[in-house]
Amino acid sequence: MIRRAVLALILLGLAGGTAGQAGAGSCAEDRVDLRGPHGKARFSVEIADTVEERALGLMNRDKMAASHGMLFIYDREQPVAFWMENTLIPLDMLFIDSHGVVQTVHANARPLDRTSIPSGVPVQMVLEINGGLAARLGIEPGSELRHPRLDQAEAAWPCD
Repeated sequence: MIRRAVLALILLGLAGGTAGQAGAGSCAEDRVDLRGPHGKARFSVEIADTVEERALGLMNRDKMAASHGMLFIYDREQPVAFWMENTLIPLDMLFIDSHGVVQTVHANARPLDRTSIPSGVPVQMVLEINGGLAARLGIEPGSELRHPRLDQAEAAWPCD
């Protein structure tokens, strides 16, 4: 538990925040906050919200900072599926509903694998982070994500 807390604080520092700021109400397009039994974590994110951006995703990158991720955003909840073709780094995929609640986590997707990774349920967002990081931080189904692109009236953890 202490190891998770230390890693979360490191991630907050790398993302330009502090533990106090992670709880602050301000939201930004280029970051997400997550909370749950694990505590809180913050990631700086690139947004993929067009067909072209979602198709490219994190392909052809040989590394990604621990505090970074990519947030795929859809116009509405829907079943989605991902694969790792041309993706060179292992990734955790967090499938998130329209309320910002993590529904499923696919851990350590294998680089260059063409096997389909389905959401299992309709989702509106998918957050990709470095493989193994969700488990190390304790991010699991039920964790809540805060981001300004969620409908704030419906969000489990709205921006203040």
